[in-house]
Formats: sequence, C-alpha cells, structure tokens
Amino acid sequence: MSRNTFNGRGPTCRNYESVPKYEKLQLKETPNTQRIDWQVEKMRFSKDKTQIYYNDYFTLAGIPAEVFDYRLGNRSALEWVVAQYRVKVDKRSGIVNDPNRADAPQYIVDLIGRVITVSLKTVEIVKGLPPL
Repeated sequence: MSRNTFNGRGPTCRNYESVPKYEKLQLKETPNTQRIDWQVEKMRFSKDKTQIYYNDYFTLAGIPAEVFDYRLGNRSALEWVVAQYRVKVDKRSGIVNDPNRADAPQYIVDLIGRVITVSLKTVEIVKGLPPL
C-alpha cells in the first residue's frame, strides 16, 4: 500500500512536523532590542489576528485570515497553539509547565509556521470537496 505525503503537491500529510513552514510568516523585531529571545511566556493575537505578539523581543506577522477557517471544535488550530503554548503553573502542586525547549529554542515559531501551512492546505482541500 502506498502512502501519500505532503510535498506541496500531494493530497495528504502524515506528520505536521514534516510539512514546510509558511513562507510568508514574518518575524518583526521590537525596536531597540539587542538580541532575539525565543522564550515565550504567553502569546496573544493582534486585534485583526494578522499578527502574534510572541514576546517582548518580536512579533510574528503575515498571518492569512484563511488560517482561522480550519477549526478544531470551537477554535482554529492556530488559536489552540497560541492558547496552549505558554508557561503555566499548576495552582495545587506548583509544577511549572514550560513549552520552551532548550534543545530547539525556535520550536514554537517553527510549529506556528507549520500549523499555518497545514491549516491553509486543509481549507483548500475542504473547499475542493463536492457538495453533499
């Protein structure tokens, strides 16, 4: 049995981590910063949702509106990532849940780029389906 993979032309994707990152995603540095810090505390969207305020050092811009058409329950995949990938402390135990990875500091930014690609491709495929 043959398996299709996402290569920009193929119909399916086996693993979202293997798809290319959305090429039009822009990293905008905050003025007067001396370095890029990849650590995230809590991300948030701009009012028009075309940007993600990642941290005090940079913003991700160029998010297409169509990405929000692919929904997982009551929110888009990208909204889910922004809500879940933040530092949280459990009130009872005090355990810190930190999504930042020492072995891959850019992982969350890369993940956002891949989630945008998967969301756009999924919306494209769904729009191409025949009506029921």
